[in-house]
Order: sequence, then structure tokens, then C-alpha cells
Amino acid sequence: MTTTAQRKPIRKAVFPVAGQGTRFLPATKAVPKELLPIVDRPLIQYAVDEAREAGIEELIFVTGRGKTAIVEHFDTAFELEATMSSRGKDLSVLDPTRITPGNLVTVRQQFPGGLGHAVWCARAVVGEEPFAILLPDEMMVGKPGCLKQMVEAYNEVGGNLISVLEVPQDEVSSYGVIAPGARISDTLTEVTGLVEKPKVAEAPSNLIISGRYILQPEVMRTLETQGKGAGGEIQLTDAMARMIGEQAFHAVTFKGRRFDCGSKAGFVEATLAMALEREDMADDVRAIMRRLLAE
Repeated sequence: MTTTAQRKPIRKAVFPVAGQGTRFLPATKAVPKELLPIVDRPLIQYAVDEAREAGIEELIFVTGRGKTAIVEHFDTAFELEATMSSRGKDLSVLDPTRITPGNLVTVRQQFPGGLGHAVWCARAVVGEEPFAILLPDEMMVGKPGCLKQMVEAYNEVGGNLISVLEVPQDEVSSYGVIAPGARISDTLTEVTGLVEKPKVAEAPSNLIISGRYILQPEVMRTLETQGKGAGGEIQLTDAMARMIGEQAFHAVTFKGRRFDCGSKAGFVEATLAMALEREDMADDVRAIMRRLLAE
């Protein structure tokens, strides 16, 4: 285990955003799924805000065809800002969309090869630094955010970390699942194995990987030779599993709420949950929900 003095800080984060969003067609025919709004902020904004809260300096978007609008969302919109200013409107609402020049990098995933392949596409930008991965579909809401909780754990133990959540046993076949080892604290557990989408009877636990990672750069070299796994794709979980025993791996149990925004029901749930947290609309939304349920 490296000492704090030897441990490199987590400065870079990879956002795999090349997916086609077919489960949300026709809405995603021309609009990237990551830009669909949860109330008035696109899904990708929540992940970027989480990363910046955790101290991330460089954002690496792994994009695909038709995804340029995601990058434009974080660009300066001169015409829009000029119009708003001329009308005396407050521009602070756009503050979260402004990225320091040079701190957003995009790389292209030319074909859908799986999450492991998407992460590997960012290898040249990641270089020889530990880095974070955030899956925008997994909307993690907490104070502090999920990645900040993980960075705090990383500063304690170093190595590789993954966020986990407990789910009912009959749901494990939809996720990557950890085999837990020694319990370090109430939120930190050693990882002795990883299985991607196991059969319910063969799952080593009901602790699922929940879309946030801090990994050492050696994972890129492992992904270089990683064969296809579940779904005929290169799975990040399989590459991480090969590294266990060679490097430290821990799971951080996230203290907060997770919304599966890769599903329509999860997307609606996240929208309602975020609306109910807003002082400017919570009462109206509750009234709407009561009326709809009565009908």
C-alpha cells in the first residue's frame, strides 16, 4: 500500500457517453440521452457537478457519432448570454455549464465495444495517473457526492475503489457484483472478486457495482488484452477482476440515493425526487402527484 505522500491525486475523470440510448427512442434519435433533463438540468450535468465537487480538474468524454451536443452544453454560448444580459436576466444559472478552457477533452469510440472498450479509448489522455470513471446513467445523489466519498476513501487506502450498493438478491443478475473480503469500516470493504451479471444462485453477494470507480492506470494495459465477456462486449468488470491480487481493491458503500436513469421508470423516479427537493416547485409537484393518483 502506498503512503499518502506517494499517492497521486485523482485529477482526471472519464465519462463514457458514446451509447446510442436506444431504450429512450424516439426521444434520443437526435438528442443524446445524457442531455435529457432531470427537471431543468441534463443528466450529464449531475455527473459533472459530482466530479467537480470531488476535485476533478480534467473531464474526459468518450463520445460517439451524434454526441457533439454534449460538448456544446459545456461551451460558452455567446449569443444566448448576450441576449440574456441585454434583457437583464441572471446568468448564474449557466455557471455549472462553464468548464475552464482546456479542461474538457473528448475521444471517440468508433463502435460499441462495451464499457471496458470505452474506458480503454481514453488511455492516451489518462496516461500514468489514477483516474475516476462516472457512468452518467447512474445518478448518485448524496451529501457529499458519491465520488467525493470515494476520493476520501482513496486518500485513506489508495489502490482501486468501486462504489457499491446493496440490492435484493433476485436483482443481482442485472449488475456487476463483488465478492467481499475483510470489512475495513462501516463503508469500506476489501474486494476479493468481481462477477459481471452472475446468475442469482451463483452471485457472491448482493453488493452491486454502482457506476463510480477510481482505478490505477494499469487497468488500461489489462483492457488492452481483455477478451469479450457478457453481452459479447469488453467488460470493465472482467479487467478489474484480473487485477485483484496484484493491486489493492476496495468497495465504498455509498451513503446516498441511486437512480437508474438507464431505465424509463428510473428516469421518472429521479425527476420526481429532484423536483420534490426543490423549494420552488415541491408543493406544486406533490399536488400534481396527489391529483394523478386520485384519478
